[in-house]
Amino acid sequence: MIKQSIQKIAATGFVRSAIEEQADLSAFKEKPGPKIIFGLLAIMVSYVIGWPAVAALGILAIKLHEPLLVVIGGPLTYGLSHLVFLLGMYLCGAVYSLIFLRWLTRISMEKLVAWSLKE
Repeated sequence: MIKQSIQKIAATGFVRSAIEEQADLSAFKEKPGPKIIFGLLAIMVSYVIGWPAVAALGILAIKLHEPLLVVIGGPLTYGLSHLVFLLGMYLCGAVYSLIFLRWLTRISMEKLVAWSLKE
């Protein structure tokens, strides 16, 4: 049953194309384009907007005696950091994730198919 499942998976278009095209990680050696660079910058900015900004709002709220500043501003700032992070992942994550997934699929399926044919 396992061998049949391996053969069915190996017959899918994604696996066949990854094996036929010898998917590799050579794209990681290329210079990243502006979209990727902007995506990485967005991810870095999201970390600055996250907890450090919320902590700064907390300190500011204490100094100004305005608790609503952190009660309202904290969640809004933290939510903004998530949106900026998602933007960064959208811009750069999908490209490299697909390259890595195709390579991993090719390597894994070549070994699994060889194992299933051996026995």
